[in-house]
Amino acid sequence: MVEDITDLKKAEIAIKESESKCRLLFQFAPVAMIERDASNLKTYIDRLRTSGVSDLKAYLTENPQELFQCMSLIRTVDYNNAYLKLLEAESIEEIHKSFAKETPEEYLRFALDVVLMLADGMVWEEREEDLMTVKGNPRSVLGRSLIISGHEETFSRVVMTLTDITKLKRTQEALRKSEDRYRQQSLRDNLTGLYNRRYLYYSLTELIESSKTNHVSLSVIFMDLDNFKQVVDTYGHLNGSLAIKEVATTIRECLREPAYAVSYAGDEFVVVLPGTNSTQASQKASEIRSRISNTDYLTSQGIFAKLSASFGVATFPDHAGDLTSLLAASDNALFKAKGSGKNLVRKAKKSRR
Repeated sequence: MVEDITDLKKAEIAIKESESKCRLLFQFAPVAMIERDASNLKTYIDRLRTSGVSDLKAYLTENPQELFQCMSLIRTVDYNNAYLKLLEAESIEEIHKSFAKETPEEYLRFALDVVLMLADGMVWEEREEDLMTVKGNPRSVLGRSLIISGHEETFSRVVMTLTDITKLKRTQEALRKSEDRYRQQSLRDNLTGLYNRRYLYYSLTELIESSKTNHVSLSVIFMDLDNFKQVVDTYGHLNGSLAIKEVATTIRECLREPAYAVSYAGDEFVVVLPGTNSTQASQKASEIRSRISNTDYLTSQGIFAKLSASFGVATFPDHAGDLTSLLAASDNALFKAKGSGKNLVRKAKKSRR
């Protein structure tokens, strides 16, 4: 009998040529790639399940030695130069030694993820991972695993790709920090570093709504330096600006979060005191007044300037029910303090609502 196997031989040659091309593409791919054979692991997992292990995660967590056994069954078949370059290694053995230096907790977490993924017959969705090169340099990668077509039953050919996104992540982080910095700058006063009026109106609106919901008090202090024009006339505009900056420091030192201070206009300031009643706010205003009166300003310029300030205190909901009324009430109280001799603290009148 004679059998024509010409087509069969052609098919074999085509398959070998195709496999050769795939291997060539694998080796010279710009993306880090590693191929593993997990067939022995799959067989071992099937055996565990046959023996009665129904909750594999619980079993492996309670028996961590089994995780080491499972990982030892995964065989590295191939890897490309990009994989070695990504991990700054000369050989795969160097990478394995590096992994062995991981803490047991880190290794076990990684091993559990890998084993459960394969046990469920799944591959990783594309996800970000952080890893360390053999030289100890951190890398951020975008990883994805896939089972080569035709090997879904055995897991004998599982390929993982790792795209280095370290520079991208650093750029994104730098942009985020830059955006945060510019956002903060847009809400800060350039001279004093305190918040500005834009932030005051935005924040105070939210704080009032929160106070309504939680039935708590919210107080504001409107303050103004006394006779500040005389300071400017005596020491000049530059020293006047420096004095305002130094007063802002005094105010800031008297506050603890979530309280904050605002540079309202010129030598005017507003202090916002969330969760503070009228009595407590008056005490805080008195503390700031005393600190200002007992501080020498412009000493860096060889000047020992004495300053004072007047204060108006208003509290939500005692004196007002909205932002505009609250600021107006504290401003009116400040006006009365100015008219009563200055360097004083005055409370707003009770609301007649």
